[in-house]
Amino acid sequence: MHSICEAERTSIAFGNRTKFLMIAHEYLSKGLNAMARAHHMNSMAGHLGASLIAGYFVGEQRPDLDPEVFRGIEDDLGRVMGGESVFGKRMSKKTKLSDPELFEAFPKQKPDESLIDGIAETLEKSIDEPRQSGHNVIFGSLAIRALKEHPDLATPAVVDGIIKLMKLFINATSGNGYYGKEKGRIHGNKIKLPEKDDTPEYENIEGMAIAVFDEAINQKPEINRAGYGGLVHIINHAAAVADLADYGYPELVKRAVRSHRQHLRLWRNLPNVVDEYGPMKVSRTTPNKPDYWTAGDVPYDRALLTHRVKTMFGFDELAAAVEEEEREKAAYEKLRFVM
Repeated sequence: MHSICEAERTSIAFGNRTKFLMIAHEYLSKGLNAMARAHHMNSMAGHLGASLIAGYFVGEQRPDLDPEVFRGIEDDLGRVMGGESVFGKRMSKKTKLSDPELFEAFPKQKPDESLIDGIAETLEKSIDEPRQSGHNVIFGSLAIRALKEHPDLATPAVVDGIIKLMKLFINATSGNGYYGKEKGRIHGNKIKLPEKDDTPEYENIEGMAIAVFDEAINQKPEINRAGYGGLVHIINHAAAVADLADYGYPELVKRAVRSHRQHLRLWRNLPNVVDEYGPMKVSRTTPNKPDYWTAGDVPYDRALLTHRVKTMFGFDELAAAVEEEEREKAAYEKLRFVM
């Protein structure tokens, strides 16, 4: 595997643009391989491959990031491939596969770009609910983007495996939230939300992005909610919806936006458990800065190993969907609360 800090800057043609890459192409193919095998473990094993795909795309989004940032990303992804994720073998004791085996290449096959639509067709069957805190859309959208931009990777084995992963979400719940000591954790499908609350109304990508940015900006250490993937997944879920529009599936977007608002409502209606969990932990800086990675205290709690890079990617992808520069800057600064 290439080391990010040593990789030469390479470029590839895509449409009428040239993309300069700071993260090796190998991460993309390995990430797709892992997503295609995740169904052998469980739906949440999709985290492993998704983190590699997102890491690759961060290199496209921000090729001018400090080398220490790329080195930190590479370290996260190496740890994922090495078996340190909480979502792989550790969560699937019965599987015969190890985490490193998820990333291995499939036997060589001829790619077929026409197969990619099958992922969206399967995702459509779960699109009206934020299945497992939006992971149905997060995983499906990342895979679609990767394959649409790199159709040479759309082999039958890869696409079929990802479709099987998408099928695992069809009857999944919305995830769960923590409702205090007396009630404990409850799945979202068993929660009756109020008919009206103060969650912003939105029906399009721009409104969704603004609502997510405002939610990030309004975070306070003394407000601590636990469940539905937290703000990390609300960000990544929204970014995935935006990509569905960009990569050829606008007919899914209206339904996906409504589902995202349901996700946000579930999270906003969680009780504040600061008395039990304590104030939210806040990093000194954000992961686009080199000192985040070099200060010697990179956090790995709260499943951040697979989520940190996905959130770096997701936030920038969502920001690209609207012209809200000041709001974007203020919200990115508050990523210290989830990183």
